[in-house]
Amino acid sequence: MRTRFAPSPTGYLHIGGARTALYSWLHARKHGGRFVLRIEDTDLERSTAESVNAILEGMTWLGLEYDEGPFYQTDRFARYKEVIQQLMDKGLAYRCYCTREELDAMREEAMKRKEKPRYDGRCRMRNESREGVEPVIRFKNPTDGVVVVDDLIKGKVVFQNRELDDLIIARSDGTPTYNLTVVVDDWDMGITHVIRGDDHLNNTPRQINLLQALGAELPIYAHVPMILGEDGKRLSKRHGAVSVMQYREEGYLPEALLNYLVRLGWSCGDQEIFSIDEMIEKFDVSDVGGAASTFNPEKLLWLNQQYIIAAEPSVIAHHLSIHLGKLGIDPCDGPDIMDVVMAQKERAQTLVEMAQISEFIYRDFENYDEAAAKKHLRPVAQAPLEQMREALAAVEDWRPEVLHQLVKDVAEALDVKMGKVAQPLRVAVVGRAASPGIDVTLHLVGKDATLRRIDKALDFIRQRAAN
Repeated sequence: MRTRFAPSPTGYLHIGGARTALYSWLHARKHGGRFVLRIEDTDLERSTAESVNAILEGMTWLGLEYDEGPFYQTDRFARYKEVIQQLMDKGLAYRCYCTREELDAMREEAMKRKEKPRYDGRCRMRNESREGVEPVIRFKNPTDGVVVVDDLIKGKVVFQNRELDDLIIARSDGTPTYNLTVVVDDWDMGITHVIRGDDHLNNTPRQINLLQALGAELPIYAHVPMILGEDGKRLSKRHGAVSVMQYREEGYLPEALLNYLVRLGWSCGDQEIFSIDEMIEKFDVSDVGGAASTFNPEKLLWLNQQYIIAAEPSVIAHHLSIHLGKLGIDPCDGPDIMDVVMAQKERAQTLVEMAQISEFIYRDFENYDEAAAKKHLRPVAQAPLEQMREALAAVEDWRPEVLHQLVKDVAEALDVKMGKVAQPLRVAVVGRAASPGIDVTLHLVGKDATLRRIDKALDFIRQRAAN
């Protein structure tokens, strides 16, 4: 078994492409096959090296390793030229000298007759050239009969040959077109299963006719339905992050994104979370639904959080350090980052959020959360904070359990509930009313920063009382 992912390098690796790549990769892995990466870069005007790099980077980040490639179509122009000549020699292709104006008129006439616009084949029997016109080369599509696509997802789809026009296989400048190159590549590379978006379904009968004309064995097709935004329209930039690498920038784990993508159109009972090994074991492309899927950002967020909670802390620490770096924070200038992960992993849906809510651990903040300060840094909090500062300044053993006992002791000495001490202390040290447990929070911030921030809070309270 041999599958392939064949993106055009005209932009980033988008979500739809990543899902198609995942399905192809899983199908090959499940059946012990080979997964081929092919870069379809024959659109010389729009293809860029930056896009190629973006695709390769996205594949690497997702962990979709390919067994062969990447192959580039621009390296294979001589082969395409050879196949085009074979078709010409067999009388299965011909030069077409029709001008753009003639083609437009042809389409208008067909529409007036309420017929599907198509090329009428007027150059099929033409032998003479036309001065001043560089011809294209067209494939002689059969004029009768049907093409049956036995699709693993769509089922049996029947196309009438009379509705298929003679497609262009070489442009007037001699460069091959998509439908020719993809056929030759799939043939030469021995691709057994073509898994791709269903926007290619209408190309399939033309490609089957070409493959049959070349005497090639047909692959098995599976056309994956498109992904829609929550507004029911095709997923695009207006729906937010659609580039795979943008999700990395926004703090998603690659495993979470893969898990979400595999479930966009495929299910296995009520199971929501799948390891990579489980995906390989349970995924079957023929079980993919035939209807379009809706992209739900909230579901992806939830899934990402589950992965953050369940992942090995060392894995999260690696990713978190990158996002802390983007905030200008060196994770080495603070507590053990593994302790930070353990404290925050259930409090963040993304790694970006985890970095943001951990910023207080590494550096002092400028302003308090207004609502938190109004509620907790009142004159009544002055005495608890003064006693906590005195107790914390005296302690040498800065472990969470010791710090927890100190907060408890101060609360008992003041005959108040522990929250009456812990919450003002938390706002003083963190700047807001939410953080991990107060003992863990103090431990992560460290003694010097804790005392410094309590002093700042006491000054804030005194100024507030004076006003």
